[in-house]
Amino acid sequence: MSAAILTDVTKCIGCLECVAACKKTNKLDMEVPRRWQKNDGLSAQNWTSILETPEGKFVRKQCRHCLEPACASACPVGALHTTATGAVVYDSDKCLGCRYCMMACPFGIPRYDWDEPVPYIRKCILCYEKLESGGQPACTQACPTQATIFGQRDELIALAHQRIKDNPGKYIDHVWGEHEVGGTNVLYISDIDLGFLAYQSHLGPEGLPHTTALAMKAVPFAFLGMGGVMYGINWIVRRRMDLAKNGDKSEES
Repeated sequence: MSAAILTDVTKCIGCLECVAACKKTNKLDMEVPRRWQKNDGLSAQNWTSILETPEGKFVRKQCRHCLEPACASACPVGALHTTATGAVVYDSDKCLGCRYCMMACPFGIPRYDWDEPVPYIRKCILCYEKLESGGQPACTQACPTQATIFGQRDELIALAHQRIKDNPGKYIDHVWGEHEVGGTNVLYISDIDLGFLAYQSHLGPEGLPHTTALAMKAVPFAFLGMGGVMYGINWIVRRRMDLAKNGDKSEES
C-alpha cells in the first residue's frame, strides 16, 4: 500500500509550521522572488505553501504524488520515478533540464531552479528517505492541529469518508485525490471547492500517462527527423559552397 497524506482544510490555521519544517528538513534556502513565478508560493526553494482563499480558508499546496504521475511519463530520461513508498522522486543526475515534466503536471507543481549553474527541477519528494526508515514527512509531523496527517492511503481515504459522513454539512462530499487523474497520494477534504489547485477545475478519473506516452514515443523520431533535416541543410550549403569555389577557380584559369 502507498503512504499518503490527508489534509483537512477545515483544520488548517495557516501557521506555516509545515512550510518551515519542509524547508529545514530539505535544507532549502530563502526564496529570491522573480516576476515570472506563479503566485502560489511554490518554487525551487519552497516545496510546500499555504494559500489563503477569498473565503479566508487556508489550503496547503504541494506535489500530489500521483499514482500514475504524468511528470514521470513525460520525462524522456527517467529522472522522475515512483518509489515503493508511493513518493514521486527526482534524480538530478539523469535530468536534461527539458522541463517536459513542468508542462505535463496537471497541478503545476515542478519548478525550475534558476539559481544553479546547471538548473534542475525541484519539488516535494514526500520525505521519502524518512518513509523508508519508518518515519513520516516533516510537514505532517510539524502540524499542530493535525490538519495534515500521514498514513496508508486506503486508511486515510476511509477516514476522510468517515469524517464527511459524521459531519453532514461541514464538508463537501468529495475526497480530492481519491480518483482524479488515476488517484494521488496527497488527499484533501474541504468545505470549499479545491478545483483551483489544478490547471483544470475538474480533473477526470483517468490517469494522464497514456496521453503523454504517445508524445514521448515520438521524441526519438523527432530527434532523428530533425537530425536528418539539419544534415540535409548542411549538405546543401556545403555543396553550394564547393560549386561556388570550383566556379571561381574555373574563371581564374
